[in-house]
Amino acid sequence: MLPRILTIDELQARYRDGSLTPLQLVDEILRRITAGTDPAVWISRVPDAALRDAAQDLMRGAAPGADQPLWGIPFAVKDNIDCAGLDTTAACPAFAYRPPDDAAVVARLRAAGALLIGKTNLDQFATGLNGTRSPYGAPRSVFDARYISGGSSSGSAVAVASGQVCFSLGTDTAGSGRVPAAFNNLIGIKPTRGLLPTHGVVPACRSLDCVTVFAACTADADRVRRIAQGDDARDPYARTAPQQRLPTSGFRFAILKPSEREFFADAQSAQRYADAIARLTALGGMAVEFDYRPFRDAAALLYAGGFVAERLEPLRAFVEQHADTMDPVVRGIIGGAQGVSAAELFADFNALAALRRQAEKAWADFDLMLLPTAPTLYSVEQMQADPIRLNSRLGLYTNFVNLLDYCALAVPAGFRDDGLPFGVSLIAPAFHDDALAALGERLHRATQCGLGVDRSAAIAEPSAPIAVPADERIVIAVVGAHLSGMPLNRELTEPGGSLLRRARTAAHYRFYVLPDTTPKKPGLVQAPGFDGPGIDVELWSLPAAAFGRFVSRIPSPLGIGKLRLEDGSEVSGFLCEAHAVSGAQEITALGGWRAYIAGIQT
Repeated sequence: MLPRILTIDELQARYRDGSLTPLQLVDEILRRITAGTDPAVWISRVPDAALRDAAQDLMRGAAPGADQPLWGIPFAVKDNIDCAGLDTTAACPAFAYRPPDDAAVVARLRAAGALLIGKTNLDQFATGLNGTRSPYGAPRSVFDARYISGGSSSGSAVAVASGQVCFSLGTDTAGSGRVPAAFNNLIGIKPTRGLLPTHGVVPACRSLDCVTVFAACTADADRVRRIAQGDDARDPYARTAPQQRLPTSGFRFAILKPSEREFFADAQSAQRYADAIARLTALGGMAVEFDYRPFRDAAALLYAGGFVAERLEPLRAFVEQHADTMDPVVRGIIGGAQGVSAAELFADFNALAALRRQAEKAWADFDLMLLPTAPTLYSVEQMQADPIRLNSRLGLYTNFVNLLDYCALAVPAGFRDDGLPFGVSLIAPAFHDDALAALGERLHRATQCGLGVDRSAAIAEPSAPIAVPADERIVIAVVGAHLSGMPLNRELTEPGGSLLRRARTAAHYRFYVLPDTTPKKPGLVQAPGFDGPGIDVELWSLPAAAFGRFVSRIPSPLGIGKLRLEDGSEVSGFLCEAHAVSGAQEITALGGWRAYIAGIQT
């Protein structure tokens, strides 16, 4: 029996222990899709027979390994992103075409073993933040079908939040990878512009567009983002740079002044924002009120001025010939750009440059922002009655992010008394994506608001790394008395070490109890050709200077060498000289030091 919400670690654990196969998972997903109550989630799907064939192809190939970190993991793709074998419609049937190849990000995920289920609904041409502007219907919030799912990546969010796929791809120009996350209790990663290439994506505003990731937990979303990212010569806006760090404690986070907290009379959402501020403070942050005006003014430029002309540029011929096939609201927005002059556009470029300078000064006072993802949540009926004004409200705290070249992470922040979700966004300058993921995971865990539609689901400890950039820190694997809660763990925590994740070694290691050691210590020895259960380890991150001091105190016969983990990666960790375990008690079958200690204490 699979959990209601699918996560990567859960599925991979089932694959490893033999209780699940990709084919069985496909059958369960098809059952869930058939039983689903929201018919507007999917625009097209991989045919059932072809999906089963793809699952069987995986099973006939190599077992899950480091070369396919997403082996058998089901995902969905917003239907403005190309997937070979399926039409790309951008939610406009008259625009549809059959691409010969996958978009760059889709190709990378499929190469990693991920299993494409189909293409999801969206606000037409990715124009909207509400999810109601599609001839394929309006996907609804998984918590109340009367309410919008958020857009434009509406179907992508609902597919994850309802448990039909493990993760999905969306896009984000104004907030489309964040607002749907907030309205469906999901994580939404809006990466640094260009970090995920947009080759094979129907442009909204080409210079601002981002491919985004939805998942139920930060570990999954972050893992997918890392696999999909990277330069692509076919995308002129693709770029790479070293990831930047944020303080792990004592960080300063910007919050709205009370006078600038606009929730449009939604007191419940206002209170959830205050709760999130308190929660992030408890995690070691210091709240700093700031002047939101330059950011708000930048946000207003995205639709109110010349920048909307960029939406028209790739669609000009289509709009001229097929305007009558478009959603009326979308047609009005994109078609309205036909009257924008080059002079108006350059005036807005200059206005944005001035606002960017003001924003840069503000960042001297804080390290990141904590903002509401959206100020409130509307019903489908309300949105359809007032589509422009209410949609504009939804972008109040998101529209500026791409214009000012920031990255963002949408994180669930609890539920209102009416059972509807609320979300916040962590925002930082470009190339702080790793750091936001590490902090976002802590914030999500502290909020304890479940996963997607399952409000009672626990957030499991991630097996995949969610780590701050390692330019000034070194990762070490520990196996014994340095584990969390063990006698020597203080040697890691006191110099500023932080636990990244728990893992397991590859099978070719034996594990022993070293004689005459106080406190008791184990010895991990490489045994080429041995096929054991693997040994539990913890991966810790230490400041580089502290790592040197730590290693210098390690007594013989222990030392630091390269350990291979079961996922195929290598990390520095404790190893023992083989001669020292001659005659020692072997405890390999126990699978780890905790199991041994538990046994001798009972």
